[in-house]
Amino acid sequence: MLKSGVSRDPAEVVREAIQMCASESAGRSVQDGDHRQRLPKTRSGKILRGIMQKIADSEDYKMPATIDDPAILTEIHDALKQIGYAQQP
Repeated sequence: MLKSGVSRDPAEVVREAIQMCASESAGRSVQDGDHRQRLPKTRSGKILRGIMQKIADSEDYKMPATIDDPAILTEIHDALKQIGYAQQP
């Protein structure tokens, strides 16, 4: 998700991020990227990074009671599955 007021093409930002990660990461491959228009957040606005990591790693997780919109987790799962992560539901 780009900050408001940013007029760059999201696909270009994804390409640059993949290129940067590929050149700086050690032992971890970067295959593809995806950008989301929204992220899973709590009602207070905190991004649920740990839940997204568990989804990407195909680990079990509990639905946080404070999540603002539970449907976004399905969207995140589907997006990660398309690029080779989150192989188990």
